[in-house]
Amino acid sequence: MSHTLPSPARSQRAASKPPGRSWRLRLIPYAFLAPFYLLFLLFICVPLVYAFNVSLFRDRLVGGTVFTGLQNYVQAVRDSAFWEGVVHMLLLGVVQIPVMLGLALVFALLIDARTTPWRRLFRVGFFLPYAIPSVIAALLWGYLYGPLFGLFTQIEQALHLSPLNLLSASWILPSIGNIVTWQYTGYNMIIIYAALQSIPPELAEAAVMDGASAWQIATRIKVPLVAPALILTGIFSIIGTLQLFNEPQILSTLAPTVIGSHYTPSIYAYNLAFSDQEYNYAAAISFVLAFLAFCFSSAFMYITNRRGGRS
Repeated sequence: MSHTLPSPARSQRAASKPPGRSWRLRLIPYAFLAPFYLLFLLFICVPLVYAFNVSLFRDRLVGGTVFTGLQNYVQAVRDSAFWEGVVHMLLLGVVQIPVMLGLALVFALLIDARTTPWRRLFRVGFFLPYAIPSVIAALLWGYLYGPLFGLFTQIEQALHLSPLNLLSASWILPSIGNIVTWQYTGYNMIIIYAALQSIPPELAEAAVMDGASAWQIATRIKVPLVAPALILTGIFSIIGTLQLFNEPQILSTLAPTVIGSHYTPSIYAYNLAFSDQEYNYAAAISFVLAFLAFCFSSAFMYITNRRGGRS
């Protein structure tokens, strides 16, 4: 009886052929990701599609709900009340975002330095305001800002100083900016601190051996290496500023003549939907606001990447 040996090519194909359960192994990562994709589909994609569909219609006294196409978006672009709220948020962001990110960077560098005492205590202390819900934070600071009963007013009266109305038209934006900065500086600090932790310690040790000071190490080594984290926090801050809602909405009860129904774009969309029952137009306003956030974030990324390429 003759036995034929398998050819090398056939043996190689048999060895390279995946086992019968290999397809199951390939499905394991997708099985772990399936809950996320399911929740993302149900709570993000489906509401977005529904809201966009709602924005294409309009309720009329005669004829009921009719399809109007992009008419709501055209009206939103021409709406002066909407753009007034956008201008308020841009004025707030131009000052508040650099201050907040600057403080976050300084705090991250402090808790990253090995010579800083009680680093863990400072890290928890800086991050603690972010753990407080924004509604509670606005209520807390609203009490402090109160021109009749606030703590700041009581201190000024005890020092025989003229009370400063922090809820007036000229001070309301700095007051809101202070709340946002107090609450979100710690969140941005944690992102920057995580980026600092990824820097190899050998770079700082080599710089110390070359005679570099702590200031030079921070400004010439650490800060350039955490630039991507700064860009990320900048994008988050731009989007969050344009969508600001809780803080001015809570303060509007204390300063109703200053913070009106369209003081921010989000408040404007909220009042359109739940006060005026204009759900279709409110949905269009929301999409225009999201498009503006995308444009400003993209412009910020383009400017920072272009400067980074030149340097």
